[in-house]
Amino acid sequence: MIRIDAGACTGCRCCEAACAFHHTGSGGRTLSRIRVVNLYELGVDAPVVCQQCAERYCVACPEEALSLGPLGQVVVSPTLCSECGACTRSCPIGAIEPVDGVAYVCDLCGGEPRCVEACTQGAISFAPGAGGTVELAAFKAEGEHLAPSHRRAAYVRALGRAVRDTWGVASG
Repeated sequence: MIRIDAGACTGCRCCEAACAFHHTGSGGRTLSRIRVVNLYELGVDAPVVCQQCAERYCVACPEEALSLGPLGQVVVSPTLCSECGACTRSCPIGAIEPVDGVAYVCDLCGGEPRCVEACTQGAISFAPGAGGTVELAAFKAEGEHLAPSHRRAAYVRALGRAVRDTWGVASG
């Protein structure tokens, strides 16, 4: 599982570029499976990526296009994916989005996540075998009717408030 330290992220987006380049050969960040959210009002930046949550909401795909891989990562079958949006709607933190007819979600780059390598600040780390330890049920109810970008912002806001508490700054 990929772990995020919101207190260390500078918002540089190198993780997005590395992910997109690895998967598509293009540095276009819109093709990334990790998304950096900048919450200027809190003074916090943080990437959002699949947390391999305990609930595994997304795997309940009606087309059975999503399954779990050997590292616990979500694997998408492009031939089975009908872009119905069920996985996008089910992810409580907005870590899945359809791009060019296929659901984009972190696949851990086969065990060598490029986002981790690209993060010079140490904000992203890889903990193999730790999947299923993060519970996202609290985010599920509050983000039910939000777009993925707003779900990501809510998740980063929660991470950011925890970081700000360590700074001794009043949360916004």
